[in-house]
Amino acid sequence: MQEVKLTVSYDDYENGIRIENLLEELAAKPESRTLESLVIGDWGQAYETSPDDFIAKLVELAPNFPSLKKLFIGDMGFEECEVSWIIQTDLTPLLRTFPQLKSFWIKGSNDLSLEPLEHANLEELVIICGGLPKKVISSVTHANLPELRKLELYLGVEDYGFDGSLEDVSPLFEQGRFPKLVYLGLKDSEIQDEIAQAIAEAPILDQLEVLDLSQGTLSDAGAKALLASDKIKKLKHLDLSYHYMTDEMLIQWKRSGISVDVSDQQQSDEDDWRYPSLTE
Repeated sequence: MQEVKLTVSYDDYENGIRIENLLEELAAKPESRTLESLVIGDWGQAYETSPDDFIAKLVELAPNFPSLKKLFIGDMGFEECEVSWIIQTDLTPLLRTFPQLKSFWIKGSNDLSLEPLEHANLEELVIICGGLPKKVISSVTHANLPELRKLELYLGVEDYGFDGSLEDVSPLFEQGRFPKLVYLGLKDSEIQDEIAQAIAEAPILDQLEVLDLSQGTLSDAGAKALLASDKIKKLKHLDLSYHYMTDEMLIQWKRSGISVDVSDQQQSDEDDWRYPSLTE
């Protein structure tokens, strides 16, 4: 897949360069007609600058990108901007503008809006953040995405934006909400045990091939429910990497015959505090 990443360094931003300028330059090139993947990295001081201007410019220039299949808004490392600081915005205009889109990735959740979340052809939706607001979770649970095959949500922690509960996430446990979904990731969560216990016998497992509960605070409490589930045994793969399970529980997984990733074992502190992988 032909891919281009656009990013603005601190020095470039100070010198007046903006993502809008880079988009115009890209749109003027012949290869824009065949570009399939566009990644937007740091747009310059993303911790205080909204992406509104370059979103509007990308919408304006959409006819120059007729082959675009993947968009990633916010692909930046912590040295550029901590994930919890990234300012996002209403990104639904992009979904309306690119009806041929297959994959949509977003990093950062501050001011993020996806309402209404609907697209006839989108197959993959990934939201990476340190805390996903329940209003965005609600947009996902009420989405109209008939072709969606992969859904990956970083739920995060309350301190960095997660203001929901198991009740907000549980609609995703229903079968048929996204008829073609085969990969469900509910990751990086401070309520990973609650999610594991609730989803262990959930109807959605009957249509999934992969369940990803990695990068969160999963302990033996949630693992026991998963291990006891016949539905879990039918999955092609279960990802529990980055976890707080005990050595004894890891032995049980090894003996289970289930295709499961239990790498990256963590240790809780002396007060039994457990932290997801990505927060700030």
